[in-house]
Amino acid sequence: MEELTKAEEKIMMLFWKLKKAFVKDIIAELPDEPKPPYNTISSVTRILAGKGYLKFKAYGKTYEYYPAVTQAYYRKLKLKKILSGQFGNSPASLLSFIIKEEKLSKDEIKKLKELINDID
Repeated sequence: MEELTKAEEKIMMLFWKLKKAFVKDIIAELPDEPKPPYNTISSVTRILAGKGYLKFKAYGKTYEYYPAVTQAYYRKLKLKKILSGQFGNSPASLLSFIIKEEKLSKDEIKKLKELINDID
């Protein structure tokens, strides 16, 4: 699947939250200042449908959109891209980076160790 732009991802997050929505519903969920024009959100929504991220049901000239992929699936795609592009396909390198850069607490590191130890 094609990668999403920041704007597309922001709109897609709202569709995952709402499960299904009309363009007006998405606009209502956006922060008040400043609200983007209806046509802008409508265009982004059509692009998302074109990329295969959304499906829709037509009611005359109005469309109700709903996610064609789960948020978990999208996260998996993004993680694979980050892993291959920035960390040489090495989960250990990614985990090491997270531990060092995010300055994880001892509790968080303990939880990670438990997760790793539970894998068989």
